[in-house]
Amino acid sequence: MKILLTGANGYIGRRLLPVLVMQGHEVICLVRDKRRIKLEDKLIKKVQFYEADLLKPEQLQDLPKDIEASYYLVHSLGSSSSSFQQMEKDTSQNFVDAINKTNCQHIIYLSGISNDDSLSKHLSSRKNAETILAQANASLTVLRAAIIIGSGGASFEIIRDLVEKLPVMIAPKWLRTRCQPIAIKNVINYLSGIIGKEKSYGKIYDIGGPDILTYKEMLLTFAKAIGLKRYIITLPILTPRLSSYWLHFVTATSYKIASSLVDSMRNEVIVEKKGIEDIVPQELITYSEAVKMAFDRIAQNEVVSSWKDAFASSKISPELMEFVQVPTHGCFVDKRTSAFERDRSEVLQNIWKIGGDKGWYYWNFLWKIRGNLDKAVGGVGLRRGRRSPDQLIAGDSLDFWRVLVADKEEGRLLLIAEMRLPGEAWLEFKISKENGENKITQTATFRPHGIFGRLYWYSTYLFHEFIFDGMMHSIIKHQENEKESAAME
Repeated sequence: MKILLTGANGYIGRRLLPVLVMQGHEVICLVRDKRRIKLEDKLIKKVQFYEADLLKPEQLQDLPKDIEASYYLVHSLGSSSSSFQQMEKDTSQNFVDAINKTNCQHIIYLSGISNDDSLSKHLSSRKNAETILAQANASLTVLRAAIIIGSGGASFEIIRDLVEKLPVMIAPKWLRTRCQPIAIKNVINYLSGIIGKEKSYGKIYDIGGPDILTYKEMLLTFAKAIGLKRYIITLPILTPRLSSYWLHFVTATSYKIASSLVDSMRNEVIVEKKGIEDIVPQELITYSEAVKMAFDRIAQNEVVSSWKDAFASSKISPELMEFVQVPTHGCFVDKRTSAFERDRSEVLQNIWKIGGDKGWYYWNFLWKIRGNLDKAVGGVGLRRGRRSPDQLIAGDSLDFWRVLVADKEEGRLLLIAEMRLPGEAWLEFKISKENGENKITQTATFRPHGIFGRLYWYSTYLFHEFIFDGMMHSIIKHQENEKESAAME
């Protein structure tokens, strides 16, 4: 099926895209500037791009006529409170006018649950977009979601900021409002599974997880899931404006988004319009499980079974592994790049031999000490070694790491740490060619859990400066050193 995907570079679209590709669909990504879309090389090769701004209808005149279905994943939450409603109205109408000139038969819109009589500006605007989209010639299916729980998502990161930063919270009364959060995996399954299902045409479905919780219960459950004890006192005296400022200063969100979210939190978002479970049956993930899943793995494009499981026993599609990405929100990053003149295959082979008996190329005794410390606190240490001295596949254990991506063609090796840490860690190697020059990029990413995670990163910073720099350059030179040693002998 030929599908038009709007919002392809957004939180949901970014995760939905590789799933649609793997299902065999031909996907056209509608973006304002394709140079700004962050996709892996292999994924870029499998999709088409149409550059246009939905606020400029003249740019939509040449949409391919043979589009069969479309996802509308556009919203203007981050815009100023005085204009986002008009912007959502205009973009929705421009989209309808353009899509009516194609052969599109099905539009899928991800909206927000809006069953209350009096709605916030944000939810009212989303509901108004539904009305406009329903005027299209194509049949419309609306999926209304509450808070979506997944690594890297705005709601998830705001909750995380609150829980990690505040042992005791003096919070507004809207924390008593009920919500039915849903895991990102379930959302992606619904979106990818509903396409082309005629039974869903013209229908509105609320989608949510199995738990109905107050926002206070969500914060406390989140804290419990990551091993923190938190106390919350709700006060009725905090006005929406003060609540917005409170959320803005405590978390990483902007005041505009905080204001819209606080306004929406007076509305209960509970599933009422049911029926999608009969069309796209799936096991719904509890809120607690969704939180743990987000912390157990990276901000992947499709939430899958635990990365800590063996790859062979999981339900992960090997091709989907190509599109795995490391999170960026709330992370410390050590990124190093170096050009090299050696043959690409030689450096690549050095990367593929890392760990095990070969070691980590630089100050290997420190890696052994780290492994022994990990074992002392019940971790896996370095005892697992590696399956093969020169081969790696996704799912392999590699000392106290697990291989997520091992793609020699793309020159990419991505590892996730399974040692005991006050946070999550990834190590990535990538070889690329820029302006005819080979380059190796080595990236260490650490997402801390609370204050102890941050203290851990700062306490090891000087060691990282020496180890990571020395490791990268030793990987480049290693075979040459071996040759030089052999010649001296």
